[in-house]
Amino acid sequence: MKLNSYDEWSPLKEIIVGSAANYTSHDRELSFDLFFHDNLQSKSEWYYPRLTSASDRNREGTPRVRTTHKIKDRYLDELNEDVEGLAESLRSLGVVVHRPMELHSSTSEVTTLAWSSAVVPPLNLRDIALVVGDEVIETPPMLRSRYFETQFLKPVLQSYFDGGSRWTVMPRPLMTDRSFDPSYALSSAGGPMEPIFEAKPHLYDVGLEMMWDGAQCLRLGRDLIVNISTDNHATACDWLERHLDGRFRVHRVYKLSDSHIDSKLLALAPGRLLVRSRDVVDYLPASMKNWELIVAPDPIENNFPKYEDDDLILTSLYIDLNVLSLAPDTVVVNEACPELIRVLEARHFQVVPIRHRHRRLFGGGFHCFTLDTVRAGGPETYLD
Repeated sequence: MKLNSYDEWSPLKEIIVGSAANYTSHDRELSFDLFFHDNLQSKSEWYYPRLTSASDRNREGTPRVRTTHKIKDRYLDELNEDVEGLAESLRSLGVVVHRPMELHSSTSEVTTLAWSSAVVPPLNLRDIALVVGDEVIETPPMLRSRYFETQFLKPVLQSYFDGGSRWTVMPRPLMTDRSFDPSYALSSAGGPMEPIFEAKPHLYDVGLEMMWDGAQCLRLGRDLIVNISTDNHATACDWLERHLDGRFRVHRVYKLSDSHIDSKLLALAPGRLLVRSRDVVDYLPASMKNWELIVAPDPIENNFPKYEDDDLILTSLYIDLNVLSLAPDTVVVNEACPELIRVLEARHFQVVPIRHRHRRLFGGGFHCFTLDTVRAGGPETYLD
């Protein structure tokens, strides 16, 4: 079947659900700490430059640039159970579910001209690709460990291409230290423990580059709302505007969040937004300011597993706002968030509760874990 996905809510026909196979660790380095800045700032030791002790230096006396954070096996086992449960639940609801290739245990590292990093599996698919109508666009990653992650989608994307869909790859960044714009991290509350004044030079420096995830985009038919927080995002948005010119309209919002827009709002139906707070409307285009706002309830800490001090938390307590719409009146919600379920049911949504325990450790909810490829909707115009 050909790709056909223009919005976040039309009746869902086909979807790709991510894989957590052989997820073992997080690679702490510059791109990781910049990306997860908002949720790491209370315990983050920034990679460059940083105060280092003798134990932090290698044999040559230079600071280590990577730290591997091992994830406990219990969390990984339960993550795999929940991801497979999501895929099976969607199949039981009549949705065609595709899966990426699994990360093999022998594939431990990715190496480029400028750096090397550990590899993570294709779990949060919403970040690495954007589906706009009959086209899938592979997006330039903001994390080095995800540089080749779209390769795991190759068999699925090839099948859609064979069916007549468009398949595009945005330019890949070199991702040297000087490729990153640290301005958001430097200016936001808390800031790095040690300010990044000057990035380490590299022979392949080309200046600031485009880096941008598909989850920074809210799709509303012919209109795309794109979050911009850094020059890396802005450059990628320039490319997106030129590439989609004449087919879609791109509307920029600035610093709605650090990166992903679906951590602050999701469109559940035409004219209806699920939002973290009413302040979100201040960032939106004028023609969206009269949309109905469904404000998510404040999260309750008892709804989350208790973690130990050495567990790395990657999301805020608002992660359960990251829901997946099956239709304009039907939403998949984490069963551990009964408060949100009640709010949505009071607004006449049918809620499908599904288990997802360790969403704070793996950086995503149901919207993040999936990439909807075929919906019943078309290129409608919802904004003036």
